[in-house]
Amino acid sequence: MPPTLASLVHHSALKLTVRAGEDRLDTPVRWAHVSELADPVPYMEGGELLLITALQLDAEDPETMRRYVKRLVGAGVVGLGFAVGVNYPDIPDALVEAARAEELPLIEVPRRTPFLAISKAVSAAIAADQYRAVTAGFAAQRELTKQALGDGAQGLLGALAGQVDGWAALYDASGAVVATAPEWAARRAARLTPDVERLRERPAPASLVVAGADDRVELHTLGTGRRPRAALAVGTASTLGTAERYAVHSAIALLTLTTERSRSLQAAEARIGSAVLRMLLAGEPDHARAVAGDLYGGLLDAPFRLVVAEAAGPVEAAGEAAGAAAGAWTTELVDAVESAAARFGEALLVVPYGERLVLLVADGGAAQLATVEYAALLDSRRAEGREQPDEPGPLMGLSAPAGPIAAAPAYKQAEQALSVARRRGRCLVEHEELAAGSVLPLLADDAVRAFADGLLRALREHDATGRGDLVASLRAWLSRHGQWDAAAADLGVHRHTLRYRMRRVEEILGRSLDDPDVRMELWLSLKATSAAGE
Repeated sequence: MPPTLASLVHHSALKLTVRAGEDRLDTPVRWAHVSELADPVPYMEGGELLLITALQLDAEDPETMRRYVKRLVGAGVVGLGFAVGVNYPDIPDALVEAARAEELPLIEVPRRTPFLAISKAVSAAIAADQYRAVTAGFAAQRELTKQALGDGAQGLLGALAGQVDGWAALYDASGAVVATAPEWAARRAARLTPDVERLRERPAPASLVVAGADDRVELHTLGTGRRPRAALAVGTASTLGTAERYAVHSAIALLTLTTERSRSLQAAEARIGSAVLRMLLAGEPDHARAVAGDLYGGLLDAPFRLVVAEAAGPVEAAGEAAGAAAGAWTTELVDAVESAAARFGEALLVVPYGERLVLLVADGGAAQLATVEYAALLDSRRAEGREQPDEPGPLMGLSAPAGPIAAAPAYKQAEQALSVARRRGRCLVEHEELAAGSVLPLLADDAVRAFADGLLRALREHDATGRGDLVASLRAWLSRHGQWDAAAADLGVHRHTLRYRMRRVEEILGRSLDDPDVRMELWLSLKATSAAGE
């Protein structure tokens, strides 16, 4: 610990005597400073032991001493050393009374003790304390490294919490708590997630201090890139000392090494992932599994899903602005799914595929759930008008569960779902929605409506002349599966009238209603135009 007034008073070689402020001797001393100025306050930083002989002070005047001592206390001076036998044979009573009134420790320095000896004693004690702190810091670094190599991040957090006599927590890129030590700190760490999210918006590396009711928490970003890959929280009862600061810095360096992979390794993994995906889509699952090895092999041993994502804006709107926007949503999406997969130990394949991003995620796993939640978040932003026009998010299609042998069909499913997502203006559509839902929403496509308008135009033009109601009659007849009596009853006409109208429909369209394909096209055309409000 740093030197204190008590340690100086107990220094046998200095022969110091306490004349006031006996209850404040445990105050640390940052430095010993000599000044004979009548007002040395402008040159004080706080924490000093001020040494004087009262060369320019009227130390016997009570009012002068009261003002002098009050200013010293206000400047943070922790003690006053008065040399007797130089200008005054003893410490004047006025100074003693003023020091007692302000509870400022007043130390009598005998004539045979030079101020230089006190300064040297303070300097030596500070140096010894710093050496102890550095030594303790190196020991902490060795222990943290040992725990990181043996038990990973959890072991490192446990060692760090012991070093700082507090708690520590690790957050992933999304701000979710990954690990804590001790376990009781999990709830406290979770309450800091908004602060971690706020910290992530600052240029890295960044730090933040949060004062709680029972602790003081330091937050630090982890990673070497522009966007942090994780964050570290360290909670203590008071401000960190030098040794504890060394331990925290060592933990930041070690956690950065464990969370930030080298660029060459990232590039190698990206190439392997791209090769695995292309082999799967080419119908070569055995080769894909062999290349995947331990890196992605576990992902191919169970059902997976394919996610195909692309920018919501026009693809041709390239350029720097569009590229930056695409990069923003790509980073946000990848951070979300990678963080979820890492928390649950899931394998994950993320591959840029042309102007798209393809994700291969475990069926029903955390990464799939994170994808769905991210899409729901974007949909809510769009609904509330919080999405920036120049920063379009992604559109995504999610395939049904598949295995390596069915990767190509799964990719087609994801593409189909992506196409529907674009038409519906939704961030994510699952292929299972298409299979389980109705085909009718698909009729909202402009090309389908154009076909329907062209097919039914002649019938509508006929009805517009007032010579009959062929469109309504056709709809009623098709809805009754060609049953004359039931359709005629719905229309309120005789069945012979309905038969005549259906012959007119055939004549005008030049098609036979006995052909099931014709009936299907007419029915879908009627549905398409009804959906358009006609």
